[in-house]
Amino acid sequence: MSSAVLKVAGVSKRFGGLQALSDVGITIEAGQVYGLIGPNGAGKTTTIRMCLGLTAPDAGQITAFGLDMPRDALAIKAQLGVVSQMDTLDP
Repeated sequence: MSSAVLKVAGVSKRFGGLQALSDVGITIEAGQVYGLIGPNGAGKTTTIRMCLGLTAPDAGQITAFGLDMPRDALAIKAQLGVVSQMDTLDP
């Protein structure tokens, strides 16, 4: 069994003509501390919104604790404890 609590694999997102993310892959292991850094426009917020299920990826898969993180799956996220104030905002 993997100790990954969050896995992002091959995730891409496009907003109209802007390719915000292309083939992103991240694995967050249990008990570790991570940071997400980069310049303005690098896709940090888009990545976080997709991990929270607020924005749907165009391609790829996001799993938390081995479960799919589909868009608007607030009940699943709440059960896993993966909820933020952003969940109450309109996407």
